Amino acid sequence: MDAAAAWRRVMDDLDWLEAESIYILREAYGRIDHIAMLWSLGKDSNVMIWLAKKAFLGRVPFPVMHLDTGLEFPETYAFRDRYVREWGLELINDACPPIEEIDPSLPPNSRLAARKTAGLKQALAKYGFNGIIAGIRRDEQATRAKERVFSPRRNQGEWDFRDQPPEFWDLYNAEFPPGTHVRVHPLLHWTEVDIWRYIRRESIPVVPLYFAQGGKRYRSLGEIGITFPIDSNAGDIDAIVAELETIRTPERAGRAMDHDSEDAFERLRVAGYM
Repeated sequence: MDAAAAWRRVMDDLDWLEAESIYILREAYGRIDHIAMLWSLGKDSNVMIWLAKKAFLGRVPFPVMHLDTGLEFPETYAFRDRYVREWGLELINDACPPIEEIDPSLPPNSRLAARKTAGLKQALAKYGFNGIIAGIRRDEQATRAKERVFSPRRNQGEWDFRDQPPEFWDLYNAEFPPGTHVRVHPLLHWTEVDIWRYIRRESIPVVPLYFAQGGKRYRSLGEIGITFPIDSNAGDIDAIVAELETIRTPERAGRAMDHDSEDAFERLRVAGYM
C-alpha cells in the first residue's frame, strides 16, 4: 500500500472536507487582497469561522460581515453579540438599505431578502473588498449547484453562471480583470448532513432555534416573517443527523422566498444574492 492510500485510510470524509476547505481559505487569503467573510450567524457560516480559526492558528485574520436587515430573530442577535467577543472577531455590522430602495418588481418575500444583496453592494463600495468568502453549498438550491469555488462577479455583484472559470485538480483562478470581485465558497462541496456531523464532532456552537421545541425547529435561519420552522422533534444534534438521513424535503422549505415565482431566486442570484 502506498503512502497516499495509507493516509486515505486514516482520514474520514469529514477530514477530507475540512482539509479542502482550509486549503481554499488559505488560497483565498494568500491570493486575494482585502478580503472579508460573510457571517449570517447560521450553522454554515459558523462552520466557516471554525475552519478559518483552524486555518490561521486560532484567529480569523479578516473582517466578518453581518448584513443586518434588523429582522433577525432575538436568539440570533444574542448569539452574534456573544460569539463576536468569544471568538475575537472583527465585525462589520452595517444596516442593509430599506425595502423602499429594492426593486419593486420582485415578489414580496424575495424583495425583502434582496435587502442583503443591496447591503453587500453597499459594503463592497464602502470598504473596497476584492474578495468575499460565503458559506453557500451546492446541495442547498439548484441555482447554487452551478457555482464555482472561486466565482468572479462584476463590479455590481452580477453573476453569469454561463461565464465561470474551469476548476480542475483544485487549481483555482484568483486573477480577474479590474472591477471584478471574487466570491469564495469553501463549503461548496459539503452537504447539510456533513455540516451537522462536523458541528457534532467539533462541538461548534449554533443558534438554539435549530433544536426542536414544541414539535418545531428551524432548519434554515433567515429573517422574521420570511423564515418558518418545520415539524420536528429533533432536540439535539444526533437527532438532527438521524432526521436528515431519512427526510426528503428541501433544506430551504421554510424560506418563504423559495416559494415565490419560479425565477425569483435566479433573479436574486444573478443580481448578486448569496
